[in-house]
Amino acid sequence: MTTVTWDREPATPRGPGPFLSVRDLSVQFSTEDGVVHAVDDLSFDLEKGTTLGIVGESGSGKSVSNLSILGLHDPSYTTISGEIWLEDRELVGADRRTMEKLRGDKVAMIFQDPLTSLSPYHSIGRQISEVYRKHKGASKAEARARAIEMLERVGIPHAKTRVDDYPHQFSGGMRQRVMIAMSLVCDPDLLIADEPTTALDVTVQAQILDLLKDLQQDFGTSIILITHDLGVVAKTAHNVLVMYAGRAIEQGSVQQVLREPHHPYTWGLLGSMPKLTSNVDLPLLPVRGTPPSLLNPPSGCPFHPRCDYRELVGSDLCATERPELSPAEGHRDACYLTLAQKREIFNGKIKERL
Repeated sequence: MTTVTWDREPATPRGPGPFLSVRDLSVQFSTEDGVVHAVDDLSFDLEKGTTLGIVGESGSGKSVSNLSILGLHDPSYTTISGEIWLEDRELVGADRRTMEKLRGDKVAMIFQDPLTSLSPYHSIGRQISEVYRKHKGASKAEARARAIEMLERVGIPHAKTRVDDYPHQFSGGMRQRVMIAMSLVCDPDLLIADEPTTALDVTVQAQILDLLKDLQQDFGTSIILITHDLGVVAKTAHNVLVMYAGRAIEQGSVQQVLREPHHPYTWGLLGSMPKLTSNVDLPLLPVRGTPPSLLNPPSGCPFHPRCDYRELVGSDLCATERPELSPAEGHRDACYLTLAQKREIFNGKIKERL
């Protein structure tokens, strides 16, 4: 069972609330070099039938936080604290048998690389059928029919014959479709898609994203979309969570965060993306420097060593005290700049480049 560090009594069953609620989640890994603070005091909600896009650079804690929902961290070197509520069920500290029942049935995940996630030794039909038989108690014939049905549903041509093919006989985009079919075969309530369009060409990316939206409408599935591509978030998600150094630094609806971002890091993410509609004479605005080491995170705001606006705050507050997400509902951010300063900077220097 996952090691759990409690600074309070374990949570009691809660009343009605969001479909998925993550509260004060922290994940630490013990390594030979020290303790890696991979996720630090993360909180977010996901409503039924909606999509949450989680964005950030590599190493920001996107995948680690969501693997915690599935209970997939190695307990021999992982310490997890906080709460993860899936409806009325607490997942942090849940026993192995409980998590095995949930995985694939109520909660499923599309992993980054379908070639390494699929077994090369078994046909794709057998791999999809195995999930269905385990959770639904179906016969081999029923499971095979369900596998063919799902392959047809995700757009695999000639599914009745291709069900016996092996992963290497599919293209990258088709393997991704197979992974989606496998993850949805039991009609899960929650689907976690970890970089589902990585390494795919733009036309296949669009097909995969449209497929996820169609399947969400058909099955009512809640989706967490992990990506570094804000264009993917704009096309697919309802709400956005921006992560940096294991922390949430900005949250809000897609319209709020992408049209008028408040955090300097989000400005950098948006400004580093070339756009066909922007002024070609204006330079991109990349985020300078490199992400911090999570073995020894910086004090204060984790982004302050790379921030161009910390002097506006004064008294070096950014380097000494960690900002928390603003308490108001809706568009929230963790930055000491005033709202007036954020809007002045965004409208004066950032907006024309986005």
